Amino acid sequence: MSDSPPVSPLVALGVAVLAVSTGAVLVRLSSAPSAVAAFYRVLFTTLPLLPVAVWRYQAAFARLGARDLLGASLAGVALAVHFAAWFESLAWTSVAASVTLVQSQPLFVAVGAWLLLRERLSRHMIAGIVVAVLGMAVMSAGDLFGDLGGPDPLLGNTLAVVGAVMAAGYVLAGRSLRQRIALVPYVVIVYSVCTVCLFGIAVLQGGPLVAYPAREWLIFAGLAVGPGLLGHTVLNWTLAHLESSVVSVSLLGEPVGATVLAAVLLAESPTAFTVVGGVVVLVGIYVTARDRARAGPDEETPEFGADHEHPE
Repeated sequence: MSDSPPVSPLVALGVAVLAVSTGAVLVRLSSAPSAVAAFYRVLFTTLPLLPVAVWRYQAAFARLGARDLLGASLAGVALAVHFAAWFESLAWTSVAASVTLVQSQPLFVAVGAWLLLRERLSRHMIAGIVVAVLGMAVMSAGDLFGDLGGPDPLLGNTLAVVGAVMAAGYVLAGRSLRQRIALVPYVVIVYSVCTVCLFGIAVLQGGPLVAYPAREWLIFAGLAVGPGLLGHTVLNWTLAHLESSVVSVSLLGEPVGATVLAAVLLAESPTAFTVVGGVVVLVGIYVTARDRARAGPDEETPEFGADHEHPE
């Protein structure tokens, strides 16, 4: 760990968790199609990186092989589907449900690592996954009993889980790649592919790409600066000064922060099923993430903080 950082890592961690908590509310405040908002979120995050990549990392780009380029590109596609599914989920279910379910990606990382990489699942990890799945079922059960948290919570919750699965795919794809590729070249490739994919989705959906008032452009920029720059970038900085398990567990504060912001800014109160199920899901995520950290976490990856040992 680094000594005497210029800012308290715990303060920075708190700021970062608050910043990532604003993402869902900003998407809700936008009147643009979800794919368009996602496109500009990633585009505005990527553009500042391009001059740095060209200026300082030409040699690193030249050393990239076809296999690494393909792997990073697939990670970019997974990230695009994550954003498209999650942003769209916010149109159908509550902020509390959407953010809690999309935050479940550590569960799918654990399962994916077991299936694809033959990593061991401990009893605690299995228990955490089972608990979280039960919580997801409780959250979606509200649709059956009329305790609705959106126009179609079952669809929205399903999209949020798809977003979590794609986030896990992105994390798993980046694990071995980041052992061979420097951070900035990796991020530029992944984000560039992600941007192109989201642009294609937005075009296919037929929504306008540029005819927006200043308010929308401010929201697009806010999505990049808040959850992106002040959120995940700062989270990755804190990994040099705090244990990865501390950063991982702190991300469980995102659903709480997003729920509070939605209640204050959108007058959206979570349903009883969402609250009970959400608490159960967070407990399951905590148990799984904590045990994975003890066993030897992966690298931290762009956008998803600290359940691994390499990048946002």
